[in-house]
Amino acid sequence: MIITFCGHGNINIDQSVADEIKEFLIEKIKQYPNAKFYLGGYGDFDSLAFSILRKLKKDFPNIELIFISPYLDSSYSKLQIANEIYDCTLYPPLETVPKKYAILKRNEWMVENCDLLVAYVKYSWGGARKTLDYAIRKKKPYINFAE
Repeated sequence: MIITFCGHGNINIDQSVADEIKEFLIEKIKQYPNAKFYLGGYGDFDSLAFSILRKLKKDFPNIELIFISPYLDSSYSKLQIANEIYDCTLYPPLETVPKKYAILKRNEWMVENCDLLVAYVKYSWGGARKTLDYAIRKKKPYINFAE
């Protein structure tokens, strides 16, 4: 089971919603003890998801937290940090994608390669909305905790 995330970069999530997300993830991990989690590492929602999963990894050491990088450039600071705090990093086949589209195409790759999308998409604009709409078009199972 591969689970990925998308959500707005700047959000305030109530603790009750964060707790709902945590309980949902625990349920999925119990169902799939070797689950892999694809994370993009951008914004408030990605930070929340990573924080929850990092704590859960103490109780469920078989889960894998995988940073999906939009750039292969060694000077990309998020990649350097990711190598230290994630279980591993992956770079999708984006070599021919112009840099300004790399994050969008990385998000599409994450959707195409996941079994479930966990979202916090409240607004009708932005990259998170585009990613969720892409998942809907691709008929990917998803749950949106902002609804």
